[in-house]
Amino acid sequence: MEHVRAQLEVDQQETLGRLANLTNDHASVVEASRDTNADDEHDPEGATIAFERSQIGALVRQAQLHLAEIDAAVARLDSGTYGTCEQCGAPIGDGRLRARPTARTCIRCASVH
Repeated sequence: MEHVRAQLEVDQQETLGRLANLTNDHASVVEASRDTNADDEHDPEGATIAFERSQIGALVRQAQLHLAEIDAAVARLDSGTYGTCEQCGAPIGDGRLRARPTARTCIRCASVH
C-alpha cells in the first residue's frame, strides 16, 4: 500500500501546483478586468472576461474537490479501509484503483449511482 500512498502524494502535489497556477490566473484576470470597462453587458470584451473568471473558478473548485478526495483516500489507507467499496463493502478492483486511486466504490456500485 505504500506505492498507493506515494501515488496519492504525487497526485496531491500536482493538484496543489495546478491550484496555485489557477489561483494566479484568476488573480490576473481579475486584475486585468479592473483596467477595463466594468459593463460586461455592453463591453465586447466583458463577456470574455466574465467567461474566463467563471471557467477558472470552476477549475479551482474542481481541484479543491480532488484534493479532498485525495485526503479521504489517505484517511482510508490509514484506517485500513482503502480498496473497500463504501456502498456494498466488496473489494474495489485493482484495475479501478490503478485508474482512479481515490475511488470510494466498486464499479458495480459506481454504475448504479
